[in-house]
Amino acid sequence: MRTRWLSSLWLCSALLLPGCATRQPQGLDALRRQIESSPPPRDFVFSPDLKRKILALDPERVSGKDVHEVLSQVPAPRIINIHGGFYPVYLAMKSFSGFLIGMGYPEAAIRNPGDGSYSFSGYSSSLEIAGAVAWYYERDGLRPMLIGHSLGGMQAVKVLRELAGDSVKQIAVWNPLTRQTEPREEITDPLTGRQRPVVGLQVSYACALCAGGLARLLPNEWDVDADLRKIPDSTVEFTGYYLGMDLLGGDNLGYGPANWYQATGRATVRNVRLPTACRHGSVPDTRRLLASREMVDWINHYTPANPPALNVHFKDDNPNILWAADVWYEIKKHWVLELQRLIRAKEMDPNGR
Repeated sequence: MRTRWLSSLWLCSALLLPGCATRQPQGLDALRRQIESSPPPRDFVFSPDLKRKILALDPERVSGKDVHEVLSQVPAPRIINIHGGFYPVYLAMKSFSGFLIGMGYPEAAIRNPGDGSYSFSGYSSSLEIAGAVAWYYERDGLRPMLIGHSLGGMQAVKVLRELAGDSVKQIAVWNPLTRQTEPREEITDPLTGRQRPVVGLQVSYACALCAGGLARLLPNEWDVDADLRKIPDSTVEFTGYYLGMDLLGGDNLGYGPANWYQATGRATVRNVRLPTACRHGSVPDTRRLLASREMVDWINHYTPANPPALNVHFKDDNPNILWAADVWYEIKKHWVLELQRLIRAKEMDPNGR
C-alpha cells in the first residue's frame, strides 16, 4: 500500500514539473529567413497542371506517391504541436515532428520560427496559441492543425474553447516570429479580404492524446476540467485518443465513456482507443518508424479504424505505429482539403487574392 501511494505521489510530482529544457535549435536563422522572405502560401501560384492534380486528389485516399509527387510541391497548413508537462516529454513530440518531416511534411510548417522548437509547452498561454492560429491563418490562407499530448491535449481543447469564445470575447493576434502580442484582435481573412475577429476562427483538424487523468488536478487546468470532453465548432474535425491503464492521462484509468469527446455543435468528433501496449509518455515517439520501409508503406496505406489494429507483423513491432498512422491519415486529408479550399477561393475571387 505504501509503495502504491509513493508511486502515485511521484506521478503527481512529474506532472507538476514544467521542465525547462534548454534547446540549441539547428538552422533557426535559415528557418526565419525562409519564412520572412518567402511569399505567404495564400499568394502561391498554382500552375494549371498542379491545380488539376490537387483538385483531383481524394482526401480520404492520399498515398505516399501523392505526397511525394504532388503535395511536396505546394504549401502546407501550420501544425501546432503542444507537448505535455513533465521534463522529457517534449522529446517525444520532437520525435513525432521528425516522423512527419520524414513522411513528407515541410519542416517549416512545423517548427516554431521564434525559437526553433517543435512544439509549444502544455504550460503555454492558450490565448497566445489561439492568437498564433490567427496569425498563421492570415498569412497562409490554410487553417492550422492542433496536436496535443497529455497536458498539451488539455491545452489544445482549451485553445478550441478560446477560439469559440466560450471564455473570452476578444483574442489578440500573437506573432510567432517576434513572440509578441500584436495590438489588434482582428485579422484580414485571406480568402475574403474582409476584416474578422480572431474569436470565431476554425482550425481544420485537432486531436488530443491521453488528456485527462491526474493532469486534471493542476490549477492551470481547472477552467477546462468540466468541459474537457466537449468540442466546439472551432475545429472542423477532432480526434480524441485514449488508452487503458493510463493513470496520468486517462479518466477511470483510461477505460469507458468518461474518456469520450462529444461535439457541442457541427464538429466531426472521433474517439479512438489505443492498445494498452502503448505507454502514456512515449506514444508520440515515432521517428524510429521511418527506419522500416515496410512500416512507412503500411502507414501510408492505413485507413482509420477503432480500435486501430495491425493486419501485418513487422520484424520490430512498435505499438506507436497505430497512433502515428491514424494521425498521419488525418493530416494528409486536411492538407489536401485546405489546399482545395484555397484554390477554389482563388478561382472565385476576381481580384486573384
